[in-house]
Amino acid sequence: MREFSSPAEQYDKFMGRYTVPLARALADEVQVGRGMRVLDVGCGPGGLTSELAARVGAEAVAAIDPAEQFVAACSERNPGADVRQGVAEELPWEDDTFDAALSCLVIAFMADADAGLREMRRVTRSGGTLGVCMWDIAGGGMTMLRLFWDAMKAVKPDVQGERPRAGAAEGDIAERLERVGVRDVSGGAFEVSVIYEGFEDFWRPFTFGVGPAGQALAALEAPEQEAVRAALRPELPEGTFSLAARSWYATATV
Repeated sequence: MREFSSPAEQYDKFMGRYTVPLARALADEVQVGRGMRVLDVGCGPGGLTSELAARVGAEAVAAIDPAEQFVAACSERNPGADVRQGVAEELPWEDDTFDAALSCLVIAFMADADAGLREMRRVTRSGGTLGVCMWDIAGGGMTMLRLFWDAMKAVKPDVQGERPRAGAAEGDIAERLERVGVRDVSGGAFEVSVIYEGFEDFWRPFTFGVGPAGQALAALEAPEQEAVRAALRPELPEGTFSLAARSWYATATV
């Protein structure tokens, strides 16, 4: 997946810093605890995988991601976990393998989101739990991305952005779960925040080419990139600052 071909360390700087508190919130909502076997779908470098491993032990955690470098990083950071390369739409585990299957910030990047959710349901035992979350892109609740895309549109008015993606609007994840034949679907929002040391700490990760935002920036000529930077600068304070981020989530029982 070209959007996520950057090294794990660059992903950490861009989005990984948000994954840590968000993974904790999702694992809490699913009530992940000792004695469970759990799956992380779209694990990236392992932010959610590490949270799950801390709760149930690495040997009880499986994870999968299409990006080879993320699989390598996740394996290294979570020794003992069953980490594989692959896609959500074709999970390489038997039916009824897990007590819970979770996916953090991934549904928007699945080739077929409903197929991915059906696979998560398939590998989860009856009575087990699914938990999925994605940034509030449509409502602008993910401040970092909202500010970036506003600046992009000031420079390139026809830019697409990320609003049409699966899971990015309120209620979308829950509606998709309803369609794949699970029960007790419920949803809501997580609110997390991240501290930046200054504007450069905010801006530089966009230049790594991570995700749709990084790829959109990389596609611009240097003067246009500088224009995006200039449009962003007055929107953020001097010195250290914190940005809030809202994520929609939904859980369900298989």
